[in-house]
Amino acid sequence: MLNLKCLVESNSLKSIPSSYICFNKNEENDFMLIDETNDIPTIDFSQLISSDLNARSVAIQKLGDACRDWGFFMLINHGVSETLKDEVIKGSQCFFDLSNEDKKEYIGEKLFDPIRCGTSFNLKVDKTLYWRDYLKCYVHPQFHVPNKPIAFSETLEEYVTKSRELIGELLKGISVSLGLEENYIQKTMNVDMGSQLLVINYYPPCPKPELVMGLPAHTDHGLLTLLMQNELCGLQIEHNGKWIPVNPLPNSFLINTGDHLEILTNGKYKSVVHRALVMNKKAARISVGTAHGPTLDTIVTPAPELLSKDSPSIYRGITYKDYLQLQQSRELERKSCLDCIRI
Repeated sequence: MLNLKCLVESNSLKSIPSSYICFNKNEENDFMLIDETNDIPTIDFSQLISSDLNARSVAIQKLGDACRDWGFFMLINHGVSETLKDEVIKGSQCFFDLSNEDKKEYIGEKLFDPIRCGTSFNLKVDKTLYWRDYLKCYVHPQFHVPNKPIAFSETLEEYVTKSRELIGELLKGISVSLGLEENYIQKTMNVDMGSQLLVINYYPPCPKPELVMGLPAHTDHGLLTLLMQNELCGLQIEHNGKWIPVNPLPNSFLINTGDHLEILTNGKYKSVVHRALVMNKKAARISVGTAHGPTLDTIVTPAPELLSKDSPSIYRGITYKDYLQLQQSRELERKSCLDCIRI
């Protein structure tokens, strides 16, 4: 199957194909759902890069607290224009509106194909199909995106460049919050030449959203993921055993810690479990994420500076490439990949 969007738009879909019905959704909903959106940490980027050392110190403390206690925060005053963000969302919609013929050249089956569009998560291992189409592009260290629709590539190039700049500053702050040298993570993980994966998710409207799942509970690979979305919500994060719906502040970015930040910090900063629900019968939700990681051949291990006799390594080293292959070979299931490399 090329994409879910075509299925939804054909024959006025009124019932959900059995392959999409999420039979374990009740288990997913065993967690209490509470509205604590106002409690989600907010980081002011302008303070993080301020020349006022006291203001920067306070921002770094807040950043460390957010990574330790939540693994998630909203980023405000980041300097990326709403116009650019809107253009990315509009261009993403136009890409998914392309004909099957136009998108056919981007259908990829291999994990490291530079450009890959598809549906669900991984059709080879998914027992239940997820209510989601996607476009994945490796945009750094080489820039690969579709040449359709017109001007989309230029918009994305500007956007992912600004995303890298934001992530670079955040990683500096995180390094300092850990008591490490400012450029420690960037140097150790070779972030300047590291992997940046653009993932655009398209969740079509669903006649019975309560029966399906956009993406199940999982964590992200990499160090940090930067996310934005259109006006429709659906993202939930797990915090203290409860699911919390995320309602972004205007013109904010959503940032979550990834598995490789958890490995590098030896569990001090944990990757956040999150999921995407389908909540709309009339319109599609679009989210745009950029996952930032080390070079593919980098062996990621806990930082020696964070280890001690009382705090030994709890993860074995693994190359970033091998970790991505491990994740792709399994169903998405909470922290199952991290569990594979625990000592």
